[in-house]
Amino acid sequence: MPDHDPEELDSFAAILTQLLPGTWTRELRQHTAHDDQFFLTADVWDMNRVADALAQHPLKQDVILTSDDGRRLFLMDHPRYEDEFVVAAMAPADTHAEAFRGVPEPDGITIPADPEQAADAITANLLPRYEAARAQVQDNALRITRLSAPPAALVMTWTESGDLTASTDRADVADILTAHGFVYDPGQQTYIASGDDTAHQAQCVRTAGAALGALNIGVTLRHAPHRGTPTTTPLPAPRPTAPNTVRSR
Repeated sequence: MPDHDPEELDSFAAILTQLLPGTWTRELRQHTAHDDQFFLTADVWDMNRVADALAQHPLKQDVILTSDDGRRLFLMDHPRYEDEFVVAAMAPADTHAEAFRGVPEPDGITIPADPEQAADAITANLLPRYEAARAQVQDNALRITRLSAPPAALVMTWTESGDLTASTDRADVADILTAHGFVYDPGQQTYIASGDDTAHQAQCVRTAGAALGALNIGVTLRHAPHRGTPTTTPLPAPRPTAPNTVRSR
């Protein structure tokens, strides 16, 4: 493998940090043991030429470029050509393995040793695919976190007049309540489904409960305490099975 001098690789990376969009820093890493590279490069987000190069050639050095918004790029010498480098995206760190399911790898590219041409190729070719994949993984991770969290519960209470009231400080829950027939009372700071029409009230509870269930929020119905011993009817949110926590691409 025609490795460049470490200072040459680092200097090339330093110029790239100035040419790539955004703010980037760099870290030159030198490897003395071949076995270490598999641990140190585990987050390289590539199943194509970069993965093949890492599997077939001992890695003596690389550079990690990190942007201020958390993106990371892996830069290494080309395994065959001295006038080229190889660059790849790095997968988001500390992210649930299941979040990567179905997300295409933003495979790396070969870039010339000319920093300006290299920066143009990275910006036009690699970064758009990287950002799209990264956004999809982040959305998946957020959904997994929400679904695997213990379900919350919203208490709806019948008043003496037969109205059904609920209180929340979450904007998304408030939006669901108002969208499904509950009316906000600023004096009591509660959301009310009037008991004047019990059929409509029941429909409000059913539709709001279904929408809240999509947020992993259950609904509990209860009578006001002064009406006697409280009775509760829980309507639990779905409890999904906790997924595997080992990332597999």
